[in-house]
Amino acid sequence: MERKVDILVIGGGPAGIVSSLTAKKYYPDKTILMIKNVKNSVIPCGIPYMFSSLKSPEENRLSTKPLENNGIEVVIDEAVRIDRKNKCVETKKGDRYSYEKLILALGSLPVVPPIPGIDKEGIYPIYKDMDYLKKVVKEVKEKKDILILGGGFIGVEFADEVSKLKGKNVYLVEILPHILANSFDEEFSILAEEKLRSKGVNVLTNAKVVEFLGNKRVSGVKLEDGRELKVDCVILGIGAVPNTKLATDAGINLGMGKGIWVDEYMRTIDPDIFAVGDCAGKRDFYTRKDAPVMLASIATAEARIAGANLYQLKVVRENKGTIAIYSTYIDGLVLASAGLTENSARKEGFEIVTGSFEGVDKHPPAMPGASKIKVKLVFSKQSGIILGGQVAGGLTCGELINLIGIAIQKRMSMTEMETLQIATHPCLTSAPTMYPIVMAAQDAAYKLR
Repeated sequence: MERKVDILVIGGGPAGIVSSLTAKKYYPDKTILMIKNVKNSVIPCGIPYMFSSLKSPEENRLSTKPLENNGIEVVIDEAVRIDRKNKCVETKKGDRYSYEKLILALGSLPVVPPIPGIDKEGIYPIYKDMDYLKKVVKEVKEKKDILILGGGFIGVEFADEVSKLKGKNVYLVEILPHILANSFDEEFSILAEEKLRSKGVNVLTNAKVVEFLGNKRVSGVKLEDGRELKVDCVILGIGAVPNTKLATDAGINLGMGKGIWVDEYMRTIDPDIFAVGDCAGKRDFYTRKDAPVMLASIATAEARIAGANLYQLKVVRENKGTIAIYSTYIDGLVLASAGLTENSARKEGFEIVTGSFEGVDKHPPAMPGASKIKVKLVFSKQSGIILGGQVAGGLTCGELINLIGIAIQKRMSMTEMETLQIATHPCLTSAPTMYPIVMAAQDAAYKLR
């Protein structure tokens, strides 16, 4: 079968969905078709919560109804070849789709490290496929000794969720000295470790798995220091790599990292082919170095840029880099980070000053539901421009980090941040006299004086 469409989207994750819907808004007369190779997709950020918080894994289904409601056709198939000369895509089923504009939202693939025994039964990489994940959830619930490999965001969230299941012995193994080390300074990582340990999770840092033990099925792991742990199920939460083979086979270049090279408007070297989300290369907001940050929030921002600018540059991009803004939740504790940590800023050679504050997120502190809050801001010493921030505390931190993220993207100064005009209310925020971001900025300014 051969078909002609105006806009062809390959990939049905958040980036594919948002780029399709944005394109429809900006170019309503264009026909749009999406090819996705997974019939039942999932909301990526919700995968850890399929184990306990959600009543059923099905509640984490990623719906394509918004596409169908906007006249965007969805085809379940796999794109296997891009013919750039004739502007068409061939699929596994033997169909051909010609296009005017092509959006690659190919996503990422889980990292499967070359550790002896990694191919044994009971060891699970995380694929964004509902049918696959339902089997993983079922198996984890049936087993007792669960090991999660990787202490980044996804590993930490898996450990928290699995520890909520009754009768589980949960290990979280991280090769670095602290969990969440790539996104937080040590004092924040320690908060996460203490919270997980208080829930009974065996947090093992400075630990490296060198072999998976067992016959056909995993029965344990051997660590570099000689220790052996009895486990009957392993979740690989050590990250992902951009899925780029379809693009590179078509002669589309990668950037300095592993993602597809794109310009500020998500265009590849081919002006009619765009790349968004995990498969697309990212550049750091401050240094322009490759930044391997894979988040749905970044993917959807890129998707809106691509969808709006397919035929003409309608939306001028202001934020020309990735600030790496994250948040996570561990049994009531919110940890969030944006931009550079103190550690990463010093490694890059920035001359910095930091400001910190610890308080309460409601006022007076005795208000029901009040939580302790900790804020750390990182500023350039000479210019006073904010470079990054970290927060820890209750649920209010989930939006507080977004305020810090805006400040970074708009390159706000220390002075601007210590004179912020903010709305406060006893039930909703810290006291106006002790607003955490203002106080942290003042602390940094005091150090300079």
